[in-house]
Amino acid sequence: MDSNYVIALDQGTTSCRAIVYDESGTTKGIKQKPFTQHYPFPGWVEHDPEEILRVQIEVMRDVIAENGIRADRIRALGITNQRETVVLWDKETGQPVYPAIVWQCRRTAPICQGLIERGHEPDVIKRTGLRLDAYFSATKIKWILDHVPQSRDLAAQGKLLAGTMDSYLIWHLSGRTTHVTDMTNASRTLLFNIRTLDYDPDLLDLFDIPRGILPRIVPSSGIAATVDPTILPGRVPIAGIAGDQHAALFGQACFSPGMVKNTYGTGCFLMMQTGSQPVFSNQGLLTTIAYDLGHGPQYALEGSVFNAGSAIQWLRDELGVIQSAPECDSLAGTVPDTGGVFMVPAFTGLGAPYWKPDARGTITGLTRGTGRVQLARAVLESIAYQSLDVMTAMEGDAGFPIPLLRVDGGASASDFLMQFQSDIAGIPVDRPANIETTAFGAAALAGLATGLFADLNAISACRVSDRVFQPSMGSPERQILLDRWQRAVATTIGHSATPHSDRHF
Repeated sequence: MDSNYVIALDQGTTSCRAIVYDESGTTKGIKQKPFTQHYPFPGWVEHDPEEILRVQIEVMRDVIAENGIRADRIRALGITNQRETVVLWDKETGQPVYPAIVWQCRRTAPICQGLIERGHEPDVIKRTGLRLDAYFSATKIKWILDHVPQSRDLAAQGKLLAGTMDSYLIWHLSGRTTHVTDMTNASRTLLFNIRTLDYDPDLLDLFDIPRGILPRIVPSSGIAATVDPTILPGRVPIAGIAGDQHAALFGQACFSPGMVKNTYGTGCFLMMQTGSQPVFSNQGLLTTIAYDLGHGPQYALEGSVFNAGSAIQWLRDELGVIQSAPECDSLAGTVPDTGGVFMVPAFTGLGAPYWKPDARGTITGLTRGTGRVQLARAVLESIAYQSLDVMTAMEGDAGFPIPLLRVDGGASASDFLMQFQSDIAGIPVDRPANIETTAFGAAALAGLATGLFADLNAISACRVSDRVFQPSMGSPERQILLDRWQRAVATTIGHSATPHSDRHF
């Protein structure tokens, strides 16, 4: 008997993927292709939305063709996307008016600083659960409207649309008929009130963004649009939408308050499910929507590490210290320690719990004996240290210790990193057999809406542990390392960059 399938479109920061799942949650096929990263000025990061759309459709069609999947067996599509990255496009032509400004981009830091100095941040936190930081979407939208000729005129004429990458993809996939986003993506814009569950009029005024250009907000699980048959035959519904980290939380089956996951990707993103009421942080974390199944949201605390896997890429691409990411792992295991070297990879500032957008990366403790092996190990250890900083803040807000960390993402395949994470945090680290939980989360949301998965218990049953790493480091050694890490962070914060002005435009 033929199986039914759900396809996850995973639109990431550096690549687009399409993954096919059956009703047991088993991966039946995967296709991935990178797209171009653009760095026009220091601290600026851009993507070409049209390239992303082209690549995303290409991998979707390829995975269907290569696995011989009939259109009538595709139950639904689920979409997960790099959050906060925004694009504005012409409603009539479908063409972007400017490249997508990526979540990593720091060009709008001066706008945020100006709003902070005018005393707006406490009210913004109260309404959105977010900090005033260039990480989020609102100042990116404002920057495009303020700098791209005719964009405000197009907006006033009802000819301009704006959204995160899920909105852009769905609008095109639906044959340019449906402009929507889900509650998780909306909650990352600095425009969404997490209490009223809608765009906030006062915030729209603060950022000078017209509501009419923004997408309609829909649940994370539910039929939101139908794919144009010229793109994919069969009138397949788009039934799951979630920002990447929310999708990973869902894919990790973190359905109960207090459960925590960490996704090790370009950055690290830790989320704690907190239930049906928002919990506001006193520790520099964010309050966000975890997911919405159509009957009210579940909330989460989140801490974001801006540079994690990107530090490994830096070793490979900019320094040539390693030839591949797995080589970093193998090198790190050949020495007992870093020889006193600590790296803080604040290439685009420090995220939670520090929120220092003008911090820049540092390496401390260098000696004449420092070599590529020590650097490789220091980079991997830096990912674990940064993650622990966020976990410690979460424990402070939650009022109880985190008993176990569920992990996923590309770098979670590193046994060295996962063991060091367990050692430095002093808790077990649970890695699933399928570490691509972001894509599975999108598929699960879509499958839940269309009956492929009966309920949350059926989704939980799909998660199988591959390995649980147990801590083996003694407390005295752990404390010495943490003290040295904190000194390295203090050095990084003390070495700040001058924010770049709009003279580059």
